[in-house]
Amino acid sequence: MLNDQNDPFPPTFLHQLNHPTMKFQYFIIHCTATPAGRWVSAEDVKKWHTKPKPYGNGWKQVGYSDLILLDGSRHQFVKHNNDQIIDPFEITNGVAGINSISRHLCYVGGLDSSHKAPLDSRTPQQISTMLDIIGEVLGYAPISRLPDITSLITKAVRLSSPQHGLSS
Repeated sequence: MLNDQNDPFPPTFLHQLNHPTMKFQYFIIHCTATPAGRWVSAEDVKKWHTKPKPYGNGWKQVGYSDLILLDGSRHQFVKHNNDQIIDPFEITNGVAGINSISRHLCYVGGLDSSHKAPLDSRTPQQISTMLDIIGEVLGYAPISRLPDITSLITKAVRLSSPQHGLSS
């Protein structure tokens, strides 16, 4: 218990563990890289990220904080305490090298029906939820940046590969 007088790690100590590089700097929006209109559940994404290789990425944590489903509903994979520090329990595996200073949001979709071309396939409900989440984040971390994901990565990992059961 953090407020216990016998606690060897009082709240002030825990706060000092947050190195300045862990300050929230990036809010990154991802897509599932699945065809427009294809239903993908939160459980699907969790399996893609956490199942052992070759059936998933073998990660301990899902790559995103939140997922916006086709109907606009929001699934929160990782709870946040809504401040400007990315605590260790808030770190997700969205973009290697900057996860400790980033929060990652994902929406279902992002590809055309051929699985080859990017497509803004967001539904009106997804856009509405996305704007709500962005507003929420900017309310507690107004200095966060919204970079273009392609500027942060050099190699795209397609979730629509056969290992994820999404091939055409």
